[in-house]
Amino acid sequence: MKLFDSIVLFGYLAVVVGLGIWLAKRSKTTDGFMAAGGALPGWAVGLSIFGTFVSSISFLANPGKSFDNNWNPFVFGLSLPVAAWIATKYFVPFYRKAGEVSAYTHLEKRFGAWARVYAVLCYLLTQMGRVGTILYLVALALAPLTGWSVVTIILITGILVTVYTLIGGIEAVIWTDVVQSIVLTLGIFLCLGIIFTGMPEGPGQVFAIAGEADKFSLGSFGASLSEPTFWVILLFGLFINLQNFGIDQSYVQRYATADSEDAAKKSVWLGALLYLPISALLFLVGTGLFAFYQAQPDLLPDTISKGDKVFPYFISTELPIGVTGILVAAVLAAAMSSVDSSLNGSATLTWCDIVKRFSKTEPGEATGMKVLHGATILYGILGTGAALAMIRVESALDAWWKISSIFSGGILGLFLLGLIVRKAQNPAAVTGVTVGVLVIFWLSASGQGWLPESLKPALHGNLTIVVGTLTIFLVGLLVSAIRKSE
Repeated sequence: MKLFDSIVLFGYLAVVVGLGIWLAKRSKTTDGFMAAGGALPGWAVGLSIFGTFVSSISFLANPGKSFDNNWNPFVFGLSLPVAAWIATKYFVPFYRKAGEVSAYTHLEKRFGAWARVYAVLCYLLTQMGRVGTILYLVALALAPLTGWSVVTIILITGILVTVYTLIGGIEAVIWTDVVQSIVLTLGIFLCLGIIFTGMPEGPGQVFAIAGEADKFSLGSFGASLSEPTFWVILLFGLFINLQNFGIDQSYVQRYATADSEDAAKKSVWLGALLYLPISALLFLVGTGLFAFYQAQPDLLPDTISKGDKVFPYFISTELPIGVTGILVAAVLAAAMSSVDSSLNGSATLTWCDIVKRFSKTEPGEATGMKVLHGATILYGILGTGAALAMIRVESALDAWWKISSIFSGGILGLFLLGLIVRKAQNPAAVTGVTVGVLVIFWLSASGQGWLPESLKPALHGNLTIVVGTLTIFLVGLLVSAIRKSE
């Protein structure tokens, strides 16, 4: 990068880390570290939710998918308004009334300690996969710009985000997410402007080339469940977003930081309704890059074949001085705004649901802060290690969707069983989760090619969370009905 770009980038990093340090004094207690005293405005919490959605998974992988194929993955976001409505009507009031920072305390009240521990473990595994994917993608973007190796960038980014999350707690997470949301949105608009103005025959050429290649297709509307059709991705998106708003600690914890229930509801709508158009713009970036390099094929070397690498290459070669620095800052913003919430949420659960819950004596504030700080560092290390393991995957977005389906597939079904089926007791929950986990394992194993063809279901891998959730819920419902009739 040029000197001015480096100044822009390091200036941004200084602001983010400085904000974390400035907010450190408000995170000296466990309540401050985990919930910011429940005093944050809804608009700030909403921008934080939006920033968590637009991680580097979206910022880099979505353009990569639309460059390689079409807008089929955009269907995922179309389910957000439905998920947001359900969340504001049922989930937010439920958690605000419960008054707990942890998303999983109520599972113990409904079904016992095993349910709480099971959900926590599923969440922690999911978040380590998420952090790994995010850090890998941001390293992939910055490597051609800095000349540093992907491994070096993963290590540096992992350390930076761990440091400010460690120092400032959830309040630093939310306020830095506000800054990062603004930066990444600005970066998207700047990039689109340069793509459209760089077309040899004008902006309209983007749509002409993309239209001929059917790049705006949302996928097949057929009834197949073995392919990523419109309906498969829509169903996948609905279940993942219900899981996000309903049982994901990274989101549920934010409800506790808002200064009122109405503010918490508004934050959900703000985050969801902002993500939808910004997601569309990110897919437009990928489509625009396809048209840009189709019109000027000599600008893209043959060595750049994967869609995940095209956007970073464009940033490194086509952007003017100053704009490159802003785009790199935007890529970092997208990464940090998700990693920080994953680290803080994981540390919160470690304290609330493991250490505090299973301690024989009531631990004090000093112990709580040590656990929160130590856990933040631990998960920062584990997430960074997961990013190093992600280097060899073919598509980061596909890998993340598989990870999220496997590890989070069983939590939503258990939550819905406890929330909807009032008479469901522990035997129903245990049976439902046992059968559901076996089904999830079967679907996951078949997707990895570990089973013979005769045992493979005719289902796309994205449906793992759908089938797993429904299995747990329906089996639990059936067992409850049988026990009631006895």
